[in-house]
Amino acid sequence: MKRCFPLFILAWVIGCQKETGTGNTNPGTVTQQTLLNVSYGADAAQNMDVYLPAGRSAHNTKVIILIHGGAWATGDKTDFTAYVDTLKRRLPGYAIFNINYRLATAAGNFFPTQENDVKAAFDFIVSKSGEYKISQKIVLLGGSAGGHLALLQGYKQQSPVKAKAVIDFFGPTDMVEMYNHPADPSLLPLLILLLGGTPATNASMYQQSGPINFVTAQSPPTLIFQGGIDPLVPVAQSTSLNAKLQTMGVVHQYEFYPTEGHGWTGPNLTHSFNAIEAFLTAHVN
Repeated sequence: MKRCFPLFILAWVIGCQKETGTGNTNPGTVTQQTLLNVSYGADAAQNMDVYLPAGRSAHNTKVIILIHGGAWATGDKTDFTAYVDTLKRRLPGYAIFNINYRLATAAGNFFPTQENDVKAAFDFIVSKSGEYKISQKIVLLGGSAGGHLALLQGYKQQSPVKAKAVIDFFGPTDMVEMYNHPADPSLLPLLILLLGGTPATNASMYQQSGPINFVTAQSPPTLIFQGGIDPLVPVAQSTSLNAKLQTMGVVHQYEFYPTEGHGWTGPNLTHSFNAIEAFLTAHVN
């Protein structure tokens, strides 16, 4: 793979629907389809790329939603496009939905806009399950800010269906701790803008935007990835979530890479994909 998770580093710091089909075209045969820039809301930023496998059915075809990073203020679904073929190969029984969401700017789209957009995209996918011939067994996978959004959706939302699993690549989990003990103090103005103040002045928003606050014994199985020298998301964000999941008895797995930062490539990325494949095979039925 030519692109790797370090793309999230730059994204964090910087502040037409097309259809194709391949396979057997005989009547009655469900072919592979790719649908690009499918709208799930009225805003132009509310769109997704959809990859539907051949031979899919509402009974057998699971779903994985990809949520890009970028400090909630930048980034794009194309950050994950390079991994779609890898996921297709490793998870051939899954339909893949790679989503965009509205980004925060100095002028607006502050939190929880991004959380709400993930919920809207999730609900849209559920509503289209009959048309797309897919099941409502949905996995969330996000990196960095996308990991944070995946965790919020997985832990806070139960309707219309509950996520079957969450895969979190170094996502923030406790926003109060992110503010009080930042890996990079230059991120504090972004948090203040995004969340409408500090933990002291807007405690409710910090509480509501912290995935760790919503872990229960019924939370979906969770796979966490963290680099030991991440310059943006402190290791404590992942270890605290790992401990909370352990305390609550939630099925989970924590993969820690001591020498990696805010993303990695090479053998450790291969290891990450191996872990994803094994975790979903074991826990999403």
